[in-house]
Amino acid sequence: MNFVECHEEPIHIPGYIQSFGYLIGIDADSFSITFFSENIKDIFKLENFELLFGKKITDFPDLFQNIIESDIFTSIRTHTERENTTYFDKIFIGEKQYHFSIFRTGKNIFLEFEEVLQNPYKRINNKYDNFYIIDNEQEIWEQLLSTLSKIVNYDRMMVYKFMMDGSGKVIAEKTNDNFESYIGLHYPESDIPRQARKLYLKKRKRIFSDVYSPPIRIISNKNENIDLTFAASRAMSPIHGQYIKNSGAASSFSVSIIIEDHLWGLVTCQNSEAKHIDLEDRVQAGIFTALASNAYSSFKSKKELDYRLGLNEKSAQLKSEFLKYNTLFESLVENKSEIKDLPEADGLAIISDENIVKEGITPTDNIIEMIVKWAYTNTHESIYVSRDFLKIHRDDLGLDENTAGIIIYFIDRDKNELLIWFRKEFDEHIKWAGNPEKMIKVFSQDGEEKHIVSPRTSFHVFTENIKGSSKRWNSRNISAVHAVRDVILETSHKQYKVIKQLNEELKKVNEELDSFSYTISHDLGTPLTVMKLNAQMLLNSLTDGSEKSKGKINSIIEEIDNMAEMMHDVLQLSRAKHSEIQLERLQPGLTIHKILENAKITFASPASEVIVKECPDVLADKTLLHQVFLNIINNAVKYSSHKEEPKVEIEGTEDGDMIVYRISDNGIGIPEEEKHKMFKIFNRMDNAKKFKGNGIGLSIVHRIMKRIGGNVDYKSNKDGTSFFLTFKKP
Repeated sequence: MNFVECHEEPIHIPGYIQSFGYLIGIDADSFSITFFSENIKDIFKLENFELLFGKKITDFPDLFQNIIESDIFTSIRTHTERENTTYFDKIFIGEKQYHFSIFRTGKNIFLEFEEVLQNPYKRINNKYDNFYIIDNEQEIWEQLLSTLSKIVNYDRMMVYKFMMDGSGKVIAEKTNDNFESYIGLHYPESDIPRQARKLYLKKRKRIFSDVYSPPIRIISNKNENIDLTFAASRAMSPIHGQYIKNSGAASSFSVSIIIEDHLWGLVTCQNSEAKHIDLEDRVQAGIFTALASNAYSSFKSKKELDYRLGLNEKSAQLKSEFLKYNTLFESLVENKSEIKDLPEADGLAIISDENIVKEGITPTDNIIEMIVKWAYTNTHESIYVSRDFLKIHRDDLGLDENTAGIIIYFIDRDKNELLIWFRKEFDEHIKWAGNPEKMIKVFSQDGEEKHIVSPRTSFHVFTENIKGSSKRWNSRNISAVHAVRDVILETSHKQYKVIKQLNEELKKVNEELDSFSYTISHDLGTPLTVMKLNAQMLLNSLTDGSEKSKGKINSIIEEIDNMAEMMHDVLQLSRAKHSEIQLERLQPGLTIHKILENAKITFASPASEVIVKECPDVLADKTLLHQVFLNIINNAVKYSSHKEEPKVEIEGTEDGDMIVYRISDNGIGIPEEEKHKMFKIFNRMDNAKKFKGNGIGLSIVHRIMKRIGGNVDYKSNKDGTSFFLTFKKP
């Protein structure tokens, strides 16, 4: 079966022209005649026209006298150097006047003729600037139709706008009382397929004077198809001819609306009876359409400029607000309402690491997490846009009506930072001019049967209900997302520079503090020792009856001991950060047992049950390893010592390339609300105030484990605490 899709039909090489035109083709190199339309015998008197093949026009001075004497023909070499440019003149052939056009396509020079007609309807003036004083899109097109009606006066005249998918919509209309209105109706892409749209961009005025008139065959001495793209009289395809007949028209005329070198739409006209428009009037219709197109382009540019200025102002305000906060996440959360509204979304989700903050109409957290997971797998660009997300992924992602349209912006994939804008489902009702479904029909062309997509036979309104989509994200919405992106990038860079400067200053301060801590801890040791000795001497010199004084002196000695212990810990903390380390294979077992025995004595807990299981070797520094286990084990024994049956359990296990030691106790536990400050210096839990300590030990452990390439973590509840020390395996 010979099947031809609409977009595959070679409409630029039909092999025929319409009956109102006459065509002669000349070879661009030899200037000899190579083809002509069969109807030139109607205006030129020659018995055997095949005698023209291989001859030049100038070989027939009597037959083509007025052509030869035409201004554009005398300079034909100059006029045809540029392809696809048409030059016009008027000549008399016999007693009738004809429009005479010359243009070149490829190796062929075309001489085209059509009879000059008088236009009794022409009632226009020369006020070409009318379109530019209109500040309304709809009024521009209505003014165009009003102006063109005074030139071509068709029964129905429409402005037809192309959609992004190639379909079209009637956005303005002018009809007589006998024609039903098509305003607001949509037409499928197959009505004006791709190759037809390309031709409308090249040949911007197209007339079919009489769809019922048989086409005129082109006779050629070349065995090749003749490209008639720029011929005004090019014959219509049989599909398009049938389409016009089905619509109830006998004649049509179209002018391309070109915006920024793109085919934006068409002025398309239909007449119930055959109708031909004079070439000059068609040219003038093209001029007015170009003026309206330019006016519309200027109008849109002005509106776009106004929008951009407004967007820039909003971006500047947003940027100012962002810089008030220390982190990007805070900036986003505090400005979530403005970020949602910029692209006219119904909802917004801010995702940062494991946090989800929502604004407006959004799906559940579970659905958002599913969308994020999908996005990481299926998108590679930084910004993803869809209005059909619900229609495509309703089942596989479990989506609801609030996720019909989405825009995803990845701020930082590695940090799981992204923004998702949502639009809810929009019940769209599209009114088509007839059922847009394709039907196959058999056409006969040049004696060959072809199965071709048939044009519709009915143009009665057909309503299609579209589910699973949102309102379209337009170019302004995307620009707004880009503006948010730019604000994030710019403020993040500024915050990075500020944070970097603060970090450098903080590093210097920390170095000075560490140096000061080390010096103070070391240098105050001697005076404290002297104070303690003097206090002890004073205590020994008191008589037995001075119990009150002895109590005060003992209190002084105890506080001196506490201060000495604190300075010792501060000194250890400083050493943990700055001392040189030597990593080697170590056996923690002996160290652990020794520390446990001392801890039971120190914290007066001889009844503590101690269980030590496997103690595999680790890679660590000997001195620092002792400090780590000393602090963790001391805490385990100390905070479980008040239990009726205190218990401490220690076990080391292998985990890939690491060794993990678990030190568990059944002590007082660590409150969940204080988890964030566990490893901060001088920090003590509220439930640990009755135990002796200064809150430095865990800071020492945290710092040491980082230095030797390990880690410290914990789990805790009301029944006790387990610390996990992760070392590198030797």
